[in-house]
Amino acid sequence: MAELLRQEQLDVEVAFRGFGFQESDDSAVPVPFGDDYEWGVFLNQHVRRFDLFSAGHTHTAAVTVRIWDGEPQEEKADWDEQGEVDFESTTGDVAVWTTTLGRSQQLIRLGSPGTWRVRVGCTGRAEVERVTRAEGDAYGVERYVMDFWPKAL
Repeated sequence: MAELLRQEQLDVEVAFRGFGFQESDDSAVPVPFGDDYEWGVFLNQHVRRFDLFSAGHTHTAAVTVRIWDGEPQEEKADWDEQGEVDFESTTGDVAVWTTTLGRSQQLIRLGSPGTWRVRVGCTGRAEVERVTRAEGDAYGVERYVMDFWPKAL
């Protein structure tokens, strides 16, 4: 049974429905966030980077990040969207990126470099789309849970 090593909450500014996570050492990322972003793809894997497509245009998403020592048991949650990708880190640190603000001050510390598996689940998509269309901005309506664990080679 996998052990939870760390958990943290992030508030991520979403603009133009997109945000991403990439290796903290920008020089190790061949195609940085924003380039080759695919509109409408919930979870899109790139080399040392992955992007998320939000249902709301401009808002603050609530993101729970959990770091595990092995593959966690999959939650029995009623996700609006869910997906998994591989993520390689050369430093063990992951930077948060947004379309308008660029690199955030927030940093996810995995604990070691290597190849990781990432599972992302999301709820609140219909509501954040409705709120951002009707009222403009929303805070914490769209919620993400991201599990990172070392990938066995």
